[in-house]
Amino acid sequence: MKNSFKTLSLPELRVKREELVRKYLDFRFQLVIGHVDNPLQKRELRRQLARVNCLVRQHELLAEQAKEQQKPVQQEQAAADSSKVPPTK
Repeated sequence: MKNSFKTLSLPELRVKREELVRKYLDFRFQLVIGHVDNPLQKRELRRQLARVNCLVRQHELLAEQAKEQQKPVQQEQAAADSSKVPPTK
């Protein structure tokens, strides 16, 4: 279960995160009421949620890095294009 989230895409991870948050909140309510067979499941849900949050953040950082790498290339292309344009009189 630990490594099963690594293969998911960013939208799938976000859906999984919402599902885990909902499960965690429901579990907390059940824990207060006293209808829980395994109270250690709360720890496992918390850890799964942390794993998914880490993977979501990694995807976001990779996307930001990709954008930053494209910016200089686009600026260089714009500078090269502007040097090709003949000056107007």
